[in-house]
Amino acid sequence: MTRIEQLCVDKGLRMTEQRRIIARVLSDAADHPDAEELYRRASALDPHISIATVYRTVKLFEDAGILERHDFRDGRSRYEEVPESHHDHLIDVQTGSVIEFRNEEIEALQKRVAEELGFELVDHRLELYGVPKGAKKPR
Repeated sequence: MTRIEQLCVDKGLRMTEQRRIIARVLSDAADHPDAEELYRRASALDPHISIATVYRTVKLFEDAGILERHDFRDGRSRYEEVPESHHDHLIDVQTGSVIEFRNEEIEALQKRVAEELGFELVDHRLELYGVPKGAKKPR
């Protein structure tokens, strides 16, 4: 059983075979796929899975706190398992690839900025957008 499947069971979600397949595809994803890509991967395993089932399932998993939805400015909602530990994202605007990273200096700076403004930081999301050094920048 994959981690996402186990989280679903732990949260009391009814696990149909199609939901199990979608959970497995998500668990196996090394990227941040959108619903269309999840559908493509899941339907390769079970051609009876519909795109509507994928959309309903990712919404269910998101509402249950199992998946996190991201909008990386490419017009698609992309998904990842809710991480066990915090990380930020660097998005290549040319290819759409996503690099996860953690930087303690950035974490400390964000906390300090919040404190200087009279806040206690309880959560944040940092997304950096760039192109590889030496690549032509998009217009």
